[in-house]
Amino acid sequence: MIDNFYAIVPAGGAGTRLWPISRSAAPKFLLDLTGQGETLLQATVSRLSPLAKGVVVVTGAAHEAACRAQLPQLPASDFLAEPSPRNSMAAIGLAAAVLQQRHGVVVVGSFAADHIIHGEAAFTNAVTEAVKVAEAGYVATIGIAASRPATGFGYIEAGGPLGVEGAPHAAQVTGFTEKPNAATAAKYVNAGNYRWNGGMFVARTDVLLDHLARQRPELAAGLRRIAADWDTDRRAATMAEVWPSLERIAIDHAIAEPVAAAGGVAMVPAGFAWHDIGDFATLASVLPDIDDDGNKQVGTGDVIRIDASGTLVIPDGGPGRVVALLGVDDIVVVDTPGALLVTTRSRAQQVGDVVKAARDLGLDDVV
Repeated sequence: MIDNFYAIVPAGGAGTRLWPISRSAAPKFLLDLTGQGETLLQATVSRLSPLAKGVVVVTGAAHEAACRAQLPQLPASDFLAEPSPRNSMAAIGLAAAVLQQRHGVVVVGSFAADHIIHGEAAFTNAVTEAVKVAEAGYVATIGIAASRPATGFGYIEAGGPLGVEGAPHAAQVTGFTEKPNAATAAKYVNAGNYRWNGGMFVARTDVLLDHLARQRPELAAGLRRIAADWDTDRRAATMAEVWPSLERIAIDHAIAEPVAAAGGVAMVPAGFAWHDIGDFATLASVLPDIDDDGNKQVGTGDVIRIDASGTLVIPDGGPGRVVALLGVDDIVVVDTPGALLVTTRSRAQQVGDVVKAARDLGLDDVV
């Protein structure tokens, strides 16, 4: 356990590009997407619990009961429910303010509920270094090795060594870039000093909230007011009054980018494997092959494949249902009660468009 360290797990987002297995009533962080016997949320908390004095889960009110049911080991007070989504800054800022209200100044780290990480020892080392950097007054982030010029991720530009004791690999961050085009992403990967932004931030609560007060004073004031009443009988009234007026903004834009420009952000390189399971192509990349043709499957439903390779099938349509593939390659089939998706790996990023179309048609019961 890392002394004076608390973990924050934002559990939000509908995961529309993983429809129809991820839906508004049961989003991806509540699902066992890889068939390993635990949901993404459970795996995240299991990874963090040995390192932190406490783990706080921030989720929407609609999913609080499901999160509690999946994490019975956490006390009820460590679930913070948002009445409506206000983006990551409000979620992380609320948790930081509540933790400071309860425990005084502590170090907090935010880790999304829907990421897959392999390499527990390397993860522990990176978090430990990030906490040392945070204790020195920086906002720390953990940079993911950019294995390809991906345009769906943000990038962190690393400068020279930071020189903080206990964090030998930490570097100054000179800037963030949000989802560059393909040519720019390729340039970043070739440069060697850019890493993917995995959205992992570690900071002292006073440093985080003071930065927020300078950058977004109204948002900071609202979160401090809510936190002051959180563990009292005034919580509901204060939330109802203040929460709807809070600015919707990501922590990257509210704090990371402006504070990095002023020299206040540092990066610890990740030595672990990291995956943001944002679509079916990414999900397929982390699953083992089930045959010599590179086919993948989640679940044990009946699937017939003839002259089919590179496919991903999720056969969850119900008892007695069979999925048959004949003469197709690189196809994705997701068969669930009430909804069937057929697409290709190359179009996996566009599945969210299907969800939008379903909503436009009034098919809210399937999204």
